[in-house]
Amino acid sequence: MAREGLAIAVTVENLNPAQAVRKTASWVSINQNGETTILDVGKHEIMRRVEINARDLRILDPLLSYPSTILGRERVIVLNLEHIKAIITADEVLLRDPEDELVIPVVEELRRRLPAQQVSSKTQGEDDEQQGGQNDAETDEESEFPFEFRALEVALEAICSFLDARTRELESDTYPALDELTSK
Repeated sequence: MAREGLAIAVTVENLNPAQAVRKTASWVSINQNGETTILDVGKHEIMRRVEINARDLRILDPLLSYPSTILGRERVIVLNLEHIKAIITADEVLLRDPEDELVIPVVEELRRRLPAQQVSSKTQGEDDEQQGGQNDAETDEESEFPFEFRALEVALEAICSFLDARTRELESDTYPALDELTSK
């Protein structure tokens, strides 16, 4: 018993103060107006901010290997799609690692497309008065979806485009090798 107490004391004494600091991750928050904010916060702050369980947040941990997943919870959608690790709420989208070269285009697309939907719904009433309601079908389709689904659509389009590009790269490398094998 004395040995265990001694081992614990030695371990505590050998802790580096930098190791005791809470780990933070870099996130970008994109609100409904397309405004972005960079956040360097820990997992507990994210859990409080979006009211999510630790087990749901765990699938976004880059150190753990989880398959591509889309979780729908009461107040959030959690996405783990290859390089896109996001939490979508009714008010904002939180994307992990915004400086990653594969995530930057997703952030730009979210900033571009999310506020445009709101503008079209605001101008719908003005267009109806001016054009006699000719564009009802077009503007209703665009504005009927909530923020969460528009953000999810952008993320799914981004990952599909990424996977399509990767497939084309692999095909361009593979087909010549296959042709060479079949000719021999």
